[in-house]
Amino acid sequence: MMLSDDKISHMTHVLLKELMDKDIIDIIEEESEVRREIKRTLVSELKVGEEIDAVVRKKLESYSRQLVENSPEWEVLYERFFNEEEVRRGKK
Repeated sequence: MMLSDDKISHMTHVLLKELMDKDIIDIIEEESEVRREIKRTLVSELKVGEEIDAVVRKKLESYSRQLVENSPEWEVLYERFFNEEEVRRGKK
């Protein structure tokens, strides 16, 4: 489920403010440029997560016996396949 552009922008502002307030980072660029890069990264990571979710769901749907979504077995397999796909894509 993709977040709206407004929600992502809000998260970007909150994240940057917290990083600056806690002196975790020093900004040498314009804040708008830093926020833009944070937003670009968030959107990119969300897209990868959605792609992985689609691959995992397709794999689970291909089982010869039907798995009930959100059942304990489905959840265990979903997590395992999701983690495997993240590793395969170099995201973990």
